[in-house]
This record gives sequence, structure tokens and C-alpha cells, in this order.
Amino acid sequence: MKWQLLPASRFEDYRQSWQTLNDQTLRSALMHPDLWGPALEYFATGQERLAIAGDHEPQAMTLLRQTRQWTWETFQPSQCPLGPWLATPQCPPQTLLSGLLRALPGYPIVIGLTQQDPDFYPRSDAPHSPIHTLDYIQTARVPLSGTFEDYWEKRGKNLRANMKKQRNQLAKAGKTLRMVCHRHSIDMDQAIRDFGQLEMSGWKNDQGTAVHADNPQGKFYTRIMKNFSLRDKARVYALYYDDDLVAMDLCILDDQALIILKTAYHETLREGTSPAFLLHQDMFTTLFTEKPANNIEFYGRVLEWHTRWTDDVRTLYHLNGYRWPLAKKILLRH
Repeated sequence: MKWQLLPASRFEDYRQSWQTLNDQTLRSALMHPDLWGPALEYFATGQERLAIAGDHEPQAMTLLRQTRQWTWETFQPSQCPLGPWLATPQCPPQTLLSGLLRALPGYPIVIGLTQQDPDFYPRSDAPHSPIHTLDYIQTARVPLSGTFEDYWEKRGKNLRANMKKQRNQLAKAGKTLRMVCHRHSIDMDQAIRDFGQLEMSGWKNDQGTAVHADNPQGKFYTRIMKNFSLRDKARVYALYYDDDLVAMDLCILDDQALIILKTAYHETLREGTSPAFLLHQDMFTTLFTEKPANNIEFYGRVLEWHTRWTDDVRTLYHLNGYRWPLAKKILLRH
């Protein structure tokens, strides 16, 4: 398979080819150029490459960066849950990566595909092949099958009792809960400003990692939420105690999944409650009724609180391709 290498700054020139390949393969919001264009704009160093395999129509496409003298990997900003890799089922990774290693400049020995989903690319790690996989994180999802009542009945007794207790507590305090869903482009600038204010109420502000409308993170999320909203594929869920904003979820959508990209809650307006939990309960109630997709995907590392909402957990993985099986054997020993 012949590979063509281009500066990643040419990504927009090949935007339609990228999306056509996505439509033919994963059909995932996480591979849409509406996400990867802004990711390159706000997080790339300028050294990244766009790689395209195929003589006429692309059979595989990816975005790459060199990490060491003999090592390349997929461009992987922390804001993107999966690594940018698209390939038709007819093209096994062993064949594609072998050709890509020989097409890349210098003499690379290893190329890594980061943060891959086994639902999209089943994990394969033959002992004598030049391919090796390793665990990344476990991630969770909530299948949107059946009714919310059926789903809620299967949740733990402690979760159900705790949510009821919190709602009663807020009612006794005279607080009214209200959830709003923003989905239009005109609302996204203010939504990201509000989200940033929530993050700046807590520890992320102290560490300097909070989203702000004017920092690269804020500009990235504003851009992608606007991009997806133009196709009615963006959702920002916001929960209020009376008129006080207390929690938000930034979500994007495809036919398969509603993907929660980021969650924030106000750490000083909690009223002894869990705003994010209350928001998720109201969100899930709505989503089980509307069923805009098959699943709600968290795509973050599974924490204890995730397991209160779902038992559906799988392991994301990294895949390394080596120039020769011997290189794999030697490097894995070290």
C-alpha cells in the first residue's frame, strides 16, 4: 500500500476524503473533521503529518507526529478521546503500518496508534507479528435500550436512594432544579464561557487547566461545539438550582453514541449535593426517551462513580507497529 505524506496544515484540503473514509468505516463523531480540524489548529506544533494510503481513493488516513528519533505516533491531544486512525477493514494494520514505517522520513523503527477502541478495531496481537498492543484505560458506557425506569431499577439501591434524598433536600430548601439543553450554534459561545466559569470554581483553576473562553482549550471546545451544532450533533446540558448554574456536560453525537466530552460542576454552590449526578440523572431520563443514539459514552478512565451508572466497561488500547518482528522482541524486553 503506497502512502502519501503531507504537512498536517493541508488537512482542510483533504477534509472531504477524511470524512468519506469515516462514513465508509467508523461513522464516528470522534473521527469527524469537525473535531480534528480544530484540534490541529489549537494544539498542533506545526511538525505533524497527514498520511494517506491508496492510489485512487484513500484506504487509510491518519495524523502523525514524531516523538523520538526512531519513533512516530498518532497526533493525540488530551482533549481527543481516540487517536486519529481510519482504515478500511480490507487493510490490516500490520500491512498498513509496515508500509507507513517505510514511507516516513529517517529510519523509524516504531509507530504507535494511540487510544484505539476495540469496538472500532478489534484487538489483535499475534506473538510472531510486528504488532504489539497494550492496555490504555477502561472506559464505560450506558446502552440506551429499554426505558429509563427499567434502567434505573437495575442501578444500585444506594444510588437511587441518594438521588431521591438529594432532591428532597433541595426541595425542602426551596430550590428548584431545572435542566436546559443547548443545541444551536448561536448558544455555544455563552455555553463555553459558562462552562469555563464552572471549572474556574475549583481545583482546575488552581492548576491552570480550566477551560476559559480565551485559552486554546476554550477556543477548541467553542469551535467544535459550533461545528457539530450546525449539523444538530451538539448538545450542552446545563443544570440550575433556581437561577444558579451548578453543572454542565459538553456532548457530541453520531448515530451510534452520544459522547460526553467534558463535565464541570460548581464546587461552591453544591448545597451538600452532587450536581453532576443530578444532571446525569435528568440527562439520562431525557435520552432514554429521545434515544438519539444507541449508547451514552463517557470515554474517560473508569472511576468508582462510573460504575454506579453502568456495568458496561471495555478496555481501550494502544497499538505499536515495528519495522521488524525482531525489533519488537528486543524493545519489549527493555
